[in-house]
Amino acid sequence: MISIFSTLRIALRALWVNKMRSALTMLGIIIGVSAVIIMLAVGTGVSRKISSQISSIGSNLIIIMPGSTTQGGVRMGGGSQSTLTTGDAEAILRECSAVAAVAPMQFGTAQVVFGNQNWSTGIQGTTPGILEVKDCGLSAGRNMSDQDIRSATKVSLLGQTVVDNLFGSMDPVGQVIRIRKIPFTVIGVLESKGQSLGGQDQDDTIIVPLSTAQKKLFGRTIPGMVRSIMVKARSSEELSVAERQITDLLRQRHRIGPNREDDFTVMNLTQVLEMAEQTANTFALLLGAIASVSLVVGGIGIMNIMLVSVTERTREIGIRMAVGARTWDIRIQFIVEALTLSMIGGIMGIIIGGTASFILSTVFEIPSVVSLPSVLLAFGFSGLVGISFGFYPAYKASLLNPIDALRFE
Repeated sequence: MISIFSTLRIALRALWVNKMRSALTMLGIIIGVSAVIIMLAVGTGVSRKISSQISSIGSNLIIIMPGSTTQGGVRMGGGSQSTLTTGDAEAILRECSAVAAVAPMQFGTAQVVFGNQNWSTGIQGTTPGILEVKDCGLSAGRNMSDQDIRSATKVSLLGQTVVDNLFGSMDPVGQVIRIRKIPFTVIGVLESKGQSLGGQDQDDTIIVPLSTAQKKLFGRTIPGMVRSIMVKARSSEELSVAERQITDLLRQRHRIGPNREDDFTVMNLTQVLEMAEQTANTFALLLGAIASVSLVVGGIGIMNIMLVSVTERTREIGIRMAVGARTWDIRIQFIVEALTLSMIGGIMGIIIGGTASFILSTVFEIPSVVSLPSVLLAFGFSGLVGISFGFYPAYKASLLNPIDALRFE
């Protein structure tokens, strides 16, 4: 049997003789592999971005928002009136066994001033549990204390974006900033969290004690009322249990009858974000599947050219058979030629696809990540296409009668 190396050498020589035709034949494979690489890179990049954003907001997270209320027979929209209190938050932490941490929230925006610098940012009034709820650490300083909450102390934790705009390279811990002309001492700096799924900068924020925000910054119409409550479940397995416990407890505390609608909304944010991640993964696979269609088209092009090649080289096939080449040798020769075409096209497609993904990521800021599995998948699929679509021309060539082949003009 002819060795695989000599067969490969013959295949490369045959392809080199018809350089233009070989290049045009590989074009379909190149485009197909490039498309698969780019689509999977964009899909993987989006999926990883969503994953990082999920981890940045905290794990096992539940958010409780005010629901709709009825006044004088008129149903108000969800969140039109606050129905949650700090007492609700304390009761949830105390009585719900599936809950690990709770942080009631009061928030707004304000202009912040330090020296001759100023910055408009979001202000979150909350409790020390917010760091545990959002899986957020401190890069400098300390957290708020329960004493800060009880005494309505004018202290603050700054996000990194606020630090950059107010302090630059200066250490902010211990400095005094003014929020709505009220002095606050900076006691800590939050670790950077990046952007949220909605594109909001999570580092553009200031955290102050809840009582301080209610009394001195935003005011309050009803003592103890809060805008929302953030809850961290003990584990992902206990998320549904925590939701049920919170719902039952709040219905009891708010004296909601069996047939009455809740005046609050419990949202499992972690599950929502995980569904978004699964959707992104499915979308990536769908894009890859669509792009792979062009690989099949490229394979059909290979088959057509190989059939033409068999016709053109009928006398060559007859001579090889006459000097002892067997049926399988002829099949291997043409399969190797088809495989060589598709593999060279696959390598070029990987290079072009990787380059295009890099350009998308750096120039157009589209999240794209070229992963090793996607490269192996595209390369392997291109090889499979070469073998599959090269088999029929090889099979047809191997069935030629040597005498008829030698007589072919």
